[in-house]
Amino acid sequence: MSDELNDLYQQVILDHSRSPRNFRRIEHANRLARGHNPLCGDQLTLFLQTEGDVIRDIAFQGDGCAISRASASLLTEALKGRRQSEVRALFDRVHTLVTTGGGDAEDLGKLAVFAGVHRFPARVKCALLAWHAALAAVEGQNQPVSTETPAD
Repeated sequence: MSDELNDLYQQVILDHSRSPRNFRRIEHANRLARGHNPLCGDQLTLFLQTEGDVIRDIAFQGDGCAISRASASLLTEALKGRRQSEVRALFDRVHTLVTTGGGDAEDLGKLAVFAGVHRFPARVKCALLAWHAALAAVEGQNQPVSTETPAD
C-alpha cells in the first residue's frame, strides 16, 4: 500500500474515531447486542431498529480504542438501509479483509480502510468487535459477544 493511501486510511479511521457517526442510543430498538474485547478493553452496545428485514436505523454506544470506535462508526453507515439477510455476507467479506488483507476491497467503500489491519494482529479483534455484535443482533442472540470466542 502506498504511503499516500495509507495516510488517507489513517485519516478516515481517526475521523470516525474522534467523531463517530451514529454514536447514540436508539430508545425503541428492536434488536440489541453487547460486545466486549477483553484484550483491548473495548465495549459496545449496538442498537438496531428494523422493519421487516430492513435495518432502518442503527447506532452504538461504548468505549474503545480508535480502531474499535471507527469500525463501529463505519459499520453503522454501511448497514443502515440494508437487509438483515445481507449482514452475514458483508461480515464475511470484512472479516476476510481484516484478518488476511484479502478479498475484493474496492467495492466495500470506506470499509476498505481496514485492509491493513491484518498487519497488526493485536488490532484485528478491535476492528471486528462491532461486526460480531451486528451479526449477533440480526441473528437474535441474547448473549453478549466477546472477541475471545473461537469464532475468530
